Amino acid sequence: MGLPERLAGKRVLVTGATGFVGEALLERLLSDLPDTHVVVLIRPRAGRSGHARFTGLVAKPAFAAWRERVGADGVERALRERVTVLEGDLERMPVLPADLDIVIHCAGEVSFDPPIDTGFATNLGGVQELLRAVRDSGARPHLVHISTAYVAGLRSGHVAEGRLVHNVSWRAEQAAAQRARVTAEDASRTPDALRGFREQAEAEHVRAGAQTVSREAERRRRKWVDRRLVDVGGERARVLGWTDCYTFTKALAERYLENERDGLPLTVVRPSIIESALARPFPGWIEGFKMAEPLIIAYGRGELPDFPASPDGIIDIIPVDLVVNAIIAAAAATPPASTPAYYTICSGFRNPLLFRDLYEHVREYFERHPLISRNRGAVAATDWRFAGAATVESRLRRGERFTELAGRALGYAPRSDRVRQAARDLEQLDERLSFLRRYQDLYRSYTRAELVYVDDATRALHQGLDPADAQRFGFDPACYDWRTYLQDIHIPSVTATIRGPDTLAPPARRATRALAGGPDTLAVFDLDGTLVSSTVVESYLWLRLADQSVAARGRELAALARALPGYVRAERRDRGHLIRAVYTRYAGADPDELARLVDEAAGDILLRRVKPAAIRRVREHREAGHRTVLLTGAVEVLTRPLAPLFDEIVATRLAVGGDGRCTGRLVSAPLVGDARAAWLSHYAGRVGANLSVSWGYADSQSDLPMLRAVGNPVAVNPDLPLYRVARRSGWPIEEWPSTRGEPRAVAASRAERQAHAVAARVRTWRGGEPVGTGTGSDRARTVRPGAQR
Repeated sequence: MGLPERLAGKRVLVTGATGFVGEALLERLLSDLPDTHVVVLIRPRAGRSGHARFTGLVAKPAFAAWRERVGADGVERALRERVTVLEGDLERMPVLPADLDIVIHCAGEVSFDPPIDTGFATNLGGVQELLRAVRDSGARPHLVHISTAYVAGLRSGHVAEGRLVHNVSWRAEQAAAQRARVTAEDASRTPDALRGFREQAEAEHVRAGAQTVSREAERRRRKWVDRRLVDVGGERARVLGWTDCYTFTKALAERYLENERDGLPLTVVRPSIIESALARPFPGWIEGFKMAEPLIIAYGRGELPDFPASPDGIIDIIPVDLVVNAIIAAAAATPPASTPAYYTICSGFRNPLLFRDLYEHVREYFERHPLISRNRGAVAATDWRFAGAATVESRLRRGERFTELAGRALGYAPRSDRVRQAARDLEQLDERLSFLRRYQDLYRSYTRAELVYVDDATRALHQGLDPADAQRFGFDPACYDWRTYLQDIHIPSVTATIRGPDTLAPPARRATRALAGGPDTLAVFDLDGTLVSSTVVESYLWLRLADQSVAARGRELAALARALPGYVRAERRDRGHLIRAVYTRYAGADPDELARLVDEAAGDILLRRVKPAAIRRVREHREAGHRTVLLTGAVEVLTRPLAPLFDEIVATRLAVGGDGRCTGRLVSAPLVGDARAAWLSHYAGRVGANLSVSWGYADSQSDLPMLRAVGNPVAVNPDLPLYRVARRSGWPIEEWPSTRGEPRAVAASRAERQAHAVAARVRTWRGGEPVGTGTGSDRARTVRPGAQR
């Protein structure tokens, strides 16, 4: 009988149906085994039930040919009569049907370097939970376990199919893996470790406030724990003779099934590197990037100058549809309960692909079909010299050291678009080096282990198919040519998504999302550096020096220059310290006189320093019906010219003494860092606003808490720390340029303003263009009517 007849009437449970292999397997079961009943285990996720996820699964491109052949009615009938969806996962197995005939276990942790406890929980713990559920159901199915050829571990030469030779105890290793999490967590909570996390967080985020520092310190601690567990898993695997935690845990899962399956028939299928389909569901079909695709794409982009592999080493790749065909054939060939069957699905023994040949095929393809770079045009194919692992490692370390030193240097550079561009370039280099480091570390063991997997049993299984099945379900790796597969099928498929004109803006220039929302939406703006190209020191100069004599200005500027280093240090520690330090210089000032100076001089400078893009954005929010808020550390009186643009202005208020003059102190603590987020949360509750749909615009790291408090944060002309957080978080980053010919920082004196006004009137009387007529307050008033709703 053929495979469809041998599997007719069988009830087959498939785990991992939403994964790469599981999806391809499910497509073949539905398409080519019409009399086989399929039971799928699918975990509810993100508010979607398992049934909803399954419906979405069979609507994907892999099932298009089947859907077209059977029609909508046939799809509904098949899902109703032939498919049972069980909601659950390998941590919490549901009750299984008692009449299961075959269990095909495709699910598992596929990352090469998971934290050791995660790797064991998924790859071994999942098998244990599955076997428990099978026992509880009373069924006696044929177990088909999908493992990997690389369970063979670190060795050289030919590797035959069969039971692995080792004496490693899965019980001892699983218990140690479970303890590793507790050990790492305890180590991360020692005083020295916590102090280190806090100091690192403070060095980077102290200006954003204590809550941000605490959040960052905890993030670093958790990252340290995960990295420690990844290292433990990798090192433990290598000590015991495996390439990584993935192959280590897969090998122990095999040993568990061999020893604990209670006499159930067992087949272990070990595919090598699974890549895109040769023919089914269609040529080139692939879900996500697997093992070889990142290297192929990086080579095409000119980002992979060499690779630490031996040119005559074998890279064992097998198309996914050949793997699926072999799984179906193995499922139909139930072995004796006492003797497990082992099949290695590979190409290296009978159709070997050398690293040198892979390189040549990939290079030839990109020479004919180069990728197009935004800045470089067609990317030239790189010549690999196969310089060896030591040389590649040395180059990589030099690059990593350079990016580390350059990153530190940029941290001290003044804010500018040029510095941000340098940071973008450095970030791209760092990402490239991180990519190379990751794949250097992951592939090192695989390229050093010069293995040839022997597939004698798999070949015999293929030869045992009847001629019709050999055509439909064949899995002979010698049936295709590598140049044809790579250049005509695989590489075109994996590069299709990055072909064509690059119309996407880079993250640093990404357009802000549409201004959605309604009356419950806030649009919160910072002032200095965001709306206006100014600082608290500059705004102090506008007010303090407006009516002073030349000599008095000189003395004030000299005193300010002496205090400036202290201000810089205060700014690096806490923006609130800077505001308090600068505003002590207002001691003795007359509040009414400050208001007059704003109307006559400082307000004029402020309005001419406002960025046109900022005004447009504020007005867009007002037109959208949003509530606009100005949240600033500037003195309250200085915000008067901007009052028509905002529904709410929160600024720094200067304390006034009994004599009616400023004391140099503040009415309340300045709203900076965490305080801004706290105020915003309280304000939103008071006015009934929804922060999850609200907007925030700011330029400084100290504004991080405010930006994180809203659903739509936008970094505007950001300083380097905020720029890096925005890039990492995927926030829009916008450049709002200043107006050309901005006025100087020191306001004109009263005599200069009077002379300017007289000259303007004279030009008007003579019929000239009336330039700059009116006082600063007149000019301030001219923006008000247009700013109203």
